[in-house]
Amino acid sequence: MNLGGPATLQDVGPFLDRLFSDRDIIQLPIQFISGPTISRFRTPKIEKLYKEIGGGSPIRSWTEKQGDQLERLLDQLSPETAPHRYYIGFRYADPLSSEALLKMKEDGVERAVAFTQYPQYSCTTTGSSLNELWSQSKLLGLENQIKWSVIDRWFSHPDFVKTVASKVREGLAKFPTDQDRDDAVILFSAHSLPIKVIDRGDPYPQEVASTVHLVMNQLKDPGRKYMLCYQSQVGAVPWLGAQTDKVLEGLGTQGHRNVLVVPIAFTSDHIETLHEIDIEFAEVAHKAGITNFIRAPSLNDDPNLAAAMANIVISHLKSNESCSSMYRFKCPGCHTPEKCRQILN
Repeated sequence: MNLGGPATLQDVGPFLDRLFSDRDIIQLPIQFISGPTISRFRTPKIEKLYKEIGGGSPIRSWTEKQGDQLERLLDQLSPETAPHRYYIGFRYADPLSSEALLKMKEDGVERAVAFTQYPQYSCTTTGSSLNELWSQSKLLGLENQIKWSVIDRWFSHPDFVKTVASKVREGLAKFPTDQDRDDAVILFSAHSLPIKVIDRGDPYPQEVASTVHLVMNQLKDPGRKYMLCYQSQVGAVPWLGAQTDKVLEGLGTQGHRNVLVVPIAFTSDHIETLHEIDIEFAEVAHKAGITNFIRAPSLNDDPNLAAAMANIVISHLKSNESCSSMYRFKCPGCHTPEKCRQILN
């Protein structure tokens, strides 16, 4: 399960329609009218961004590669639960959850694990994807056909942490001199959330911060300057900060000339890494006087990520647990308690 992304420029409009219709991520007045209106207004601008990174999102391609790797490893490492098969269910782009479910029905699947590709849990990401999965299962009459369990977060798994740390080291190795590398500030950048979501008790900020803390411990670089910041804010409502672009401006003003940006909440490249960081933030950094602005490579099809995901799945299956202990703990300010944190069948 993941956000998904428009594979072509023609897919941008439908992608935005679904995004701005999702009340788990954004609540708008008269949303069935205002959502599509905002989508139509933003589509030309977003199409331009996707055109600048090649005409579409690579997230499906990377997810398929990750799925192929995971499938092979699970068959090798856990023959007692083989054969394994992955299905992709994106929230806002093809293949949608409904497409995955229909394929699973066709294949006669009776046992499934909903495996979020958001390592850190948020009601706006994993929560929304699961709500849609359960809703579509009921609409398709599949609520009793498949026995489900959920991997709802894996932000602190040691293999995941080690893989991210290895990408940080790869990024640091790109600095031109030892002095530049030693001087580099590490910015961990995650997708932001509206403050009103955080105020309801969403666990996302604490889980992202935990990942950062664990990665820095793994690096064993106690003198390294680093911080966590957030990107991709949209609209006039208050969002979780500090904002990555503003942090870059501040670092430049303070005289920092070497910065490594690490995408900490993404498992593959997409518009936020390829355009927002690589193009937009690079320009901000240049204007701020930052000489060496480098992004750590994304996880993508790194074999270490596949191994981490396989170990996560195997541990989950052996536990016989339907979800993590935190999954059932609803946000104190939850606005949809009737549907949140459920598991179908």
